[in-house]
Amino acid sequence: MKITEKEVRYIADLANLALTDAEVKKFGADLDEILEHIEKLNEADTGGVEPMTQVLYEADETATLRADVVVPPLGNPAALANAPQPGAGYFKVPKVIER
Repeated sequence: MKITEKEVRYIADLANLALTDAEVKKFGADLDEILEHIEKLNEADTGGVEPMTQVLYEADETATLRADVVVPPLGNPAALANAPQPGAGYFKVPKVIER
């Protein structure tokens, strides 16, 4: 499968990345290689493999899921107690989106 430069630029735009032409070519080649590996996985014969519904094995006692427990919410004062710059009851963070 050959991924086009247009597709690489589209993916980069979705991730809010500004790529140079050299980076577009490099990432295009990298994505092609990843997609080739995925195609090989799709060719694997899994006909005799029983479908799994959970990745944790029931026989492994250390991999059990805990029961859900209802607890009181944390609340604003406790949540903001260790925030570097709390402001007006919210977390203040630097601006990360420029467009």
